[in-house]
Amino acid sequence: MPKLPKSFIPTLLIAIVTAVFMTPLLWLVVSAFRPEQDILGHLSPLTWNVIIPDRVTTENFTLLIEGGFGRAVFNSVFVAFGTVAIGLIVNSMAAFALSAIDYPGRGVVFAVVVVTFLIPFEAIAIPLAGTVRALNLDNSYSALMGPGIANGFAIFMLRQFFLGIPKELQEAARVDGANLFQIYWRIYLPLSKAPMVGAGVIIFLFQWQAYLWPLLVTSTREYELAPVALAKLIGQFDFDLGQMLAGAVLLALIPTLVVLPLQRHFTQSIAGTGLK
Repeated sequence: MPKLPKSFIPTLLIAIVTAVFMTPLLWLVVSAFRPEQDILGHLSPLTWNVIIPDRVTTENFTLLIEGGFGRAVFNSVFVAFGTVAIGLIVNSMAAFALSAIDYPGRGVVFAVVVVTFLIPFEAIAIPLAGTVRALNLDNSYSALMGPGIANGFAIFMLRQFFLGIPKELQEAARVDGANLFQIYWRIYLPLSKAPMVGAGVIIFLFQWQAYLWPLLVTSTREYELAPVALAKLIGQFDFDLGQMLAGAVLLALIPTLVVLPLQRHFTQSIAGTGLK
């Protein structure tokens, strides 16, 4: 009998535990493709039909999109990617100013930035929403994007990476006549692809899973985001479980498609900032 490797039993245990924890997720995905009357039909007693459907249909997704959920998904995608595009520029400039430029009070400014991502957003959401309404910016994409653009953790991560860039590069660029913006754009950004990807992922996930903020600053279906639209599928007296599961699958699928191809860069960005 061949001798089993030492890692066999730990690997087997990990596989079993992973299978147990993945079962509810698998049930959710499978149930999204079942007719609504079949979703809860195999839970008692438990059978293999819980994860192997008798009938497969895309009706839940069709009804969900036709009911206006598609517009909410578009809003979430637009707000998330728009925030990433603007946020990367704003946060990288702030990180550059906190790492490559010497000026009085720089440490105090950085301390304030650190405090901003230590305070729960829920603590300031309501007064911030009041300010947005006072400025007549509610029910707009700018209101939805605003709080996510300047991300304290993204600034912190980028600053830590920028501090590792040799000062000699900046000094050599100054000798060649480059100004601060040129140093930032032509030297720091090209060297910061991995941390920029990591910062973009952080901003994207922050915006994609936002629920309280869009609930406070939007009151029309035109600017409704997907998490809010999904919650509204639960009516006062009834709800469509099939459409809810289909919506949950869509909301999990899109960030998965975005994050998985970038996970290597995200890991490199965390390691490169000394946060490993």
